[in-house]
Amino acid sequence: MEDILEVYHRPHDPTRPLVCIDETSKQQVQETRAPLPSQPGKPKRYDYEYDRNGVSNLFMIFAPLEGWRHVKVTDRRTNVDWAHCLKEVVDVHFPEADQIVLVSDNLNTHKPAALYEAFAPEEARRIVEKLDWHYTPKHGSWLDMAEIELSVLQRQC
Repeated sequence: MEDILEVYHRPHDPTRPLVCIDETSKQQVQETRAPLPSQPGKPKRYDYEYDRNGVSNLFMIFAPLEGWRHVKVTDRRTNVDWAHCLKEVVDVHFPEADQIVLVSDNLNTHKPAALYEAFAPEEARRIVEKLDWHYTPKHGSWLDMAEIELSVLQRQC
């Protein structure tokens, strides 16, 4: 816990941006009945019945000191999906960074080994070396600011 809190207290450094990552799954639903129209002071009302239409994974990528967030939607949550998300963080979202300070929880896919499963060893090593990994403690994933962002997103949407 102290490590994560120390990371959060560091001053902003654009060459070493702080990036928090977490993910959640969301069930895709299809309405079976038309919603009741909204009325003044009342939102549209939906029936409780629905057809299940699959599940999607959402990766929340949150850079709190940059005031920036991005949600990447994937069909699954595998080692390879995680690896491609990290590659996107390194090559697309923060290509100018010397190193990215990465905060994530201890989920089984959140390991450097996932990069070696997805990419050639040279490419995996290049990405690993761009990341300064910091893991929340077991049962302490609430310290990951990306988890807090997902919670806010869920409550607002």
